[in-house]
Amino acid sequence: MASHGICDRVAIVGMGCTPFGEHWDKGVADLLVESTTEAFQSAQIEPDAIDAYWLGVVGSGSSGLVLSEAIKVPYKPVTRTENMCATASEAMRNAAYALASGAYDLVMAVGVEKLKDSGFSGLTGQRPPSDGTASNMTAPATFSLLAPAYAKKYGVDEDTLKQVLTRIAYKNHKNGAKNPKAQYKKEVSMEKIAASPRVAGMLGIFDCSGVSDGSACAIMCRAEDAHHYSDNPIFIKALSFAVGPAEGYLSQDYDFTTFPEVVASAEEAYKQAGVTDAREQISMAEVHDCFTATELVLMEDMGFSPRGQGWKDVMEGRFDLEGPQPVNPDGGLKSFGHPIGASGLRMMYEMWLQFRGEAGERQIENPQLGLTHNLGGAPGRCVSFISVVGK
Repeated sequence: MASHGICDRVAIVGMGCTPFGEHWDKGVADLLVESTTEAFQSAQIEPDAIDAYWLGVVGSGSSGLVLSEAIKVPYKPVTRTENMCATASEAMRNAAYALASGAYDLVMAVGVEKLKDSGFSGLTGQRPPSDGTASNMTAPATFSLLAPAYAKKYGVDEDTLKQVLTRIAYKNHKNGAKNPKAQYKKEVSMEKIAASPRVAGMLGIFDCSGVSDGSACAIMCRAEDAHHYSDNPIFIKALSFAVGPAEGYLSQDYDFTTFPEVVASAEEAYKQAGVTDAREQISMAEVHDCFTATELVLMEDMGFSPRGQGWKDVMEGRFDLEGPQPVNPDGGLKSFGHPIGASGLRMMYEMWLQFRGEAGERQIENPQLGLTHNLGGAPGRCVSFISVVGK
């Protein structure tokens, strides 16, 4: 048995994305109409041309009716997906596989979430009954464990590591200031970030992603049909999803300096895409920076930095917009916030703009391969999605 992938068999030919932010005057339907309208226009098609839809939403509705009622889908299949914070990526993955199988000719993956007036931040809803072994800590508390664990394992003093985390937040806010669709469009000084009130452990307010509303979507077809819809499509090289056994809290071997699920999904994605050296071959990445410590660990889990060296690469500017391997050029979750059902497709929207040369002030020169990464859950108990895309 094996995962063969669908390298260069599926193309993205249209995308749409709302501004992310506090949309008190808009409902879920408004956000869906806005993102899908942009996508239909970019692919130069009418809504009736779509054969099937996949909708990613966590706490802002149930069933495909959320989408069909909003945009008046005319009796087409709408599949609702959910996979924690990787929900939008899961919608895209399933839609792409349906295309590759030959079941449909033209599909749409949509993600949406409305959190600002829901009373929730992060994953919504009640946790089901368990055997009591799962952590009941908040997300900031759980992810804050990454920082001291990393410092201890690699001999980095905590004052230095705090500077590293501050540098990550500074980078992402600087990038977001160049993005008209980001929630936070201002640069924040490193002094202000470092002095922000602590939320949990070493994590301050500016080390945590915000709460926002938003929607993003992608129109896809088989590669051989791409130029019927776009003169400048992008192509899927890999789609990888890994779900761990959720044993991190029970295992004495788990040390909070890695996400094994991310390592597994990265290895599979690179195999599908033919990537042998991620540090050199991945031109840019959108990663799940729910917390600054998360981004640091991800740089090593995905092979962008050697083990124990990611903090040095951060401080040396490797992942800056002007650096050799930009990470979160659109500003990431730090600048956009994290409407759960939409974030994965928002990441892909940045790939769409970058490969088409439409990213404005954020434009990266001649990108070859781009990566998007979604993490759902918590250290030791999570799911991980990685895509690789290119021209």
